Amino acid sequence: MTESPNRASTAAATTGAPPPGNRERFLAACRCQPVDRPPVWLMRQAGRCLPEYRALKEQHTFLELVQTPELAVEVTLQPIRRFDFDAAILFSDILVIAEALGQKYHFRETGGIGMDFAVRSAADIARLDDAALPERLSYVWEALRRLKQALAGRTALIGFAGSPWTLANFMIEGGSSPAFDQALAMVRNEPDLYARLAEKLARAVARHLRLQIEAGAEAVQIFDTLGGQVPAELFEAASGKWLRAIVAELGNRVPVIVFAKGVHHAWPALAGTGATVLGVDHAVRLRDVSGQVPANVALQGNLDPTLLLTDPEQVTAATRAIRDEMRGRPGHIFNLGHGVPPAAGLENIAALVDTVRAQS
Repeated sequence: MTESPNRASTAAATTGAPPPGNRERFLAACRCQPVDRPPVWLMRQAGRCLPEYRALKEQHTFLELVQTPELAVEVTLQPIRRFDFDAAILFSDILVIAEALGQKYHFRETGGIGMDFAVRSAADIARLDDAALPERLSYVWEALRRLKQALAGRTALIGFAGSPWTLANFMIEGGSSPAFDQALAMVRNEPDLYARLAEKLARAVARHLRLQIEAGAEAVQIFDTLGGQVPAELFEAASGKWLRAIVAELGNRVPVIVFAKGVHHAWPALAGTGATVLGVDHAVRLRDVSGQVPANVALQGNLDPTLLLTDPEQVTAATRAIRDEMRGRPGHIFNLGHGVPPAAGLENIAALVDTVRAQS
């Protein structure tokens, strides 16, 4: 894939400086610095829709792919080889933190995730032990170290974790659920108990992300995927304050992306977490969000993932519309409004990437 000429590359040619590489472009956009075009990467870009990933899945379970460094590295690199994204995100899972705390999980035969026990009481919370977290997650740091070397400074490396609220939903529910109502019931009926769990999770998430940074992650994303299930008046107690605590603990060592799916009522509050970048889902216009957050907070998003199930023409048109409405707004990172669907067409992903790169 080649990039179309643009003002930044023309200026670079005049001054003799090389145009920015993928890594530099992504990190600059995170800081709302000028770039030649928006950087692009996709949530869940590794796995599922790629035939090379499906071939690996025929030989290994999901947990084997996550917990075996050489396999996690291979899966992370597969979409980079195909599409040369500006950033690679570690292939892992948000529930590795729950497992490292002592609450193991598995995949149910009927589908979905099951936890070995549900966290419903003070005694259950006390069972969660963060002392062994670094040892139990050593495979994560090893994968990141190998990835940093493999990417060779060309592609930015992103680490990630689930938010305390999203983790708490799985942990309190005891696994996947069509409703996820137990955590919200705890916030309403036993707020002190929930706060005890969320505080422990916030410490674990911050530690997990710090160790990822030390192992080579150049940015980290916090997935508050279930944030939209919290009523506006409870969002601060359930999620907001814990996101803020994690970002504060990380300091300003690397850009921090907060993706709170469905949280459309609290953009100023999300910006107030201290996040460098806010991920935006596809239920809102990116330009509308831009007017509600400070100009020094970057925005990431937000193509509807279901468009990747259509055809290149529709993907190109929708990508161009988002690209053009954000033109001139420093700090736009092109992404989806959620993860890549398993049945996404590879030709549609290629159309998305080519359209972003055609910006001048």
